[in-house]
Amino acid sequence: MHKGRLEAFSDGVIAIIITIMVLEMRVPHGAAVSDLRPLFPVFLSYVLSYLYIGIYWNNHHHMLHAAKRVTGSVLWANLHLLFWLSLMPFGTRWMGENHFAPIPTVLYGIDLLMCASAFTLLQWAIVAADGPESPLARAVGADRKGLASRLTYLVAIPVALWLPWLATCLFAFVALMWFIPDRRIERQLQTGGSSPGGAGAT
Repeated sequence: MHKGRLEAFSDGVIAIIITIMVLEMRVPHGAAVSDLRPLFPVFLSYVLSYLYIGIYWNNHHHMLHAAKRVTGSVLWANLHLLFWLSLMPFGTRWMGENHFAPIPTVLYGIDLLMCASAFTLLQWAIVAADGPESPLARAVGADRKGLASRLTYLVAIPVALWLPWLATCLFAFVALMWFIPDRRIERQLQTGGSSPGGAGAT
C-alpha cells in the first residue's frame, strides 16, 4: 500500500472524530446567556480534546511524511492508534457533562495514555520497516518528549481520583508541550534529502 492512501484514510477518520465531538455539544433550550453556563465544562473538555486531536493529526502527518514503507505492522499499528482516538468523543462528553468528576476524568486520562502508547507503537513499526538509519529513527532518537508525556499521564490518572482539576491541568500541560509543532522530522528531511517521491518537508 502507498503511504498516501494510509494518510488519507487516517485523515478521514480524524475528521469524523472531530465532527462527532462537536455534534455532542447540545444546544441549550433557553435563549439567555445564563443558559450557556452549564455548557462551560462541556466546551472546556471539547477544546482540550480538539487540541489533542489536532496535535495527533499534525504529528501523524509528519511521521508518515518521513516514512518510506508501509508494512502490515504499520497498518495494524495505525488502526490501533485510530481505535483509541475514536474513543475520545465518548470520554470528552462524559467528562464534560459530569463537570470533570473523578471517574470520567480517570477514564479520559487512560484514553490519553493509550493514544500516546499507540502512537509510540506506530512510530516503532515505521522505524522497524525503514531501518535504524531512517529519517524518522534519527529524528526521534530516545523520544524523551514522548516518554515524559506518558509518565505525566501515569501520574495524572491516580491524581484524578482525588483532585480531578489538577489532573486536567496535567493533561493540558502535556498538550501545551506538543502544541508547538515538532521540527525534528523536518530537520532530518531537510538535511538528509527529500522524502520518497521528491516531496520536500511541509
